[in-house]
Amino acid sequence: MVTATRTRVTTYAEAAVDGEVVVGRLVRLATERHLHDLETGADRGLVFDEDAAERAIRFFTYLRQSKGQWAGEPLTLQDWQAFVVGSIFGWKETTTGLRRFRKAYTEVARKNGKTTLAAGVALYLLDFDNEAGSEVYCAATKRDQARLCWSEAMRMVQSTPSLKRRIKIVESRANMHVLETSSKFEALGADNDSMDGLNPHAYIIDELHAHKTRGIVDALETAPGARQQPLAFYITTAGVARESVYSETHDYARRVAEGIVDDDQWFVYIATLDEGDDWTDPAVYIKANPSLGVTIQIDELTAERDRAMEAPGRQNAFRRLRLNQQTEQESRWIDIAAYDKSDGLVDVEKLKGHPCYAGLDLASRSDIAALVYVFPDDTGGFDVVARFFVPEEGVEKRSRSGGVPYGQWVREGWIEATSGNVIDYDIIRERIKEDAANYDVREIGFDRWGATQLITQLQGDGATVVPIGQGFASLSAPSKELEAFILGAKIRFGKNPVMRWMFSNVTVEMDPAGNIKPSKGKSTEKIDGVVAAIMALDRALRNNGPSVYETRGILTL
Repeated sequence: MVTATRTRVTTYAEAAVDGEVVVGRLVRLATERHLHDLETGADRGLVFDEDAAERAIRFFTYLRQSKGQWAGEPLTLQDWQAFVVGSIFGWKETTTGLRRFRKAYTEVARKNGKTTLAAGVALYLLDFDNEAGSEVYCAATKRDQARLCWSEAMRMVQSTPSLKRRIKIVESRANMHVLETSSKFEALGADNDSMDGLNPHAYIIDELHAHKTRGIVDALETAPGARQQPLAFYITTAGVARESVYSETHDYARRVAEGIVDDDQWFVYIATLDEGDDWTDPAVYIKANPSLGVTIQIDELTAERDRAMEAPGRQNAFRRLRLNQQTEQESRWIDIAAYDKSDGLVDVEKLKGHPCYAGLDLASRSDIAALVYVFPDDTGGFDVVARFFVPEEGVEKRSRSGGVPYGQWVREGWIEATSGNVIDYDIIRERIKEDAANYDVREIGFDRWGATQLITQLQGDGATVVPIGQGFASLSAPSKELEAFILGAKIRFGKNPVMRWMFSNVTVEMDPAGNIKPSKGKSTEKIDGVVAAIMALDRALRNNGPSVYETRGILTL
């Protein structure tokens, strides 16, 4: 065992290697690297400065927390945070005495104190790193996002008398500065007007997984020139496995952690589950949540796990955000057992005269179109009436080639076949006019694609039609609401076999922020009825009394 003076860095590393604390493989590799370099680093011109490591760790104890149960209390780093901070500031180049690490990559699950850690590091770099004219930036996709880290640092300064006297704050500009050393700390977003003139001593890339382009990352990476020991601190939760600046950076950092790439200037700490771990087993959650029991509780995680097990569409979000596992962009959505539990008969006669909202998805004119009505009930739930249309000439062929019983559904009245080899939109128009005579149809939401003529005709008939985009911005909120209604058994689909089949087909895409939308391209079969139901529900929620989006906010799953 290493006999060097035991800082919290080395103590944590030894405990991780010895199995005294539960860590995942990648964290264990990071701790093994530290212990190995204590023994062999001198051969590569590296030395671990115990005093420098302890000075950086001790700095956090002078900071005062500003929120929650610890407001006003000194900020004591968790062991894993001390390992990160002590490693970054303790390892030096023997010949120059400058910092060894120029890139620090830290990836842990949500709510483990990443923002607090980043804010403290930023303040240390601003005024305690012996850098005249220090420029420190916290950067994100939007300046408002970058301000989260900056604002946390601002609250620390305001709560810490010794810092408040020295560090001046210009909140409107997201600027903190120290006049004596001409140093500053600012928030930057990719939406900033200009990145010209930056000369960062350090920059923090907040939530790297949310960066869709390399823009601001490249601007900052290429900016340092006059600094002797610039530091880039990437701090993030796992992202979606796709081509992105996050994937590139994560993959390189992982190769460094695994020893595939030798890069003495990179520090890597990735807390995630190991291959083969059961994501439903709470015993492994600490691997991705090193602050478990402090900033996050096991009951919170198991409750979210239970919801994710009920709804496959939640699993990717839970595993990525809470277990720090990279996920694919697409995810299965509604478990058919949950759908069946919610589904129930609908008495269409009793719905006559009742207000409703419609969704119209015309999709391919040669295949199937969906018209779905949702009726708010007195309990806060919904009844659903769905109509489907197909071209008559394709029914039997579709039944034979796809193994889907279109013919049976037509004969049973679940689908209406229109004459010819394409769907007759005039029939859909007539059905809408008939429905308007029976029901109080308030609005019809529709996909703009391919609907121009029919929509114009419906407007002429007196219908209120509302275009609904098919991207994350428009579909995520009502999709999550629909999922919640199904899981809560608060929506009935009338035992419609076509709708049930479509729900069994649907796959959702997820963006880095956790927004979802149904994916026609990735789903196994047709999902037009699901899309139409989402659009109808969107209109109902926005118009049926106070909008749920306003009173409760957009549901986050």
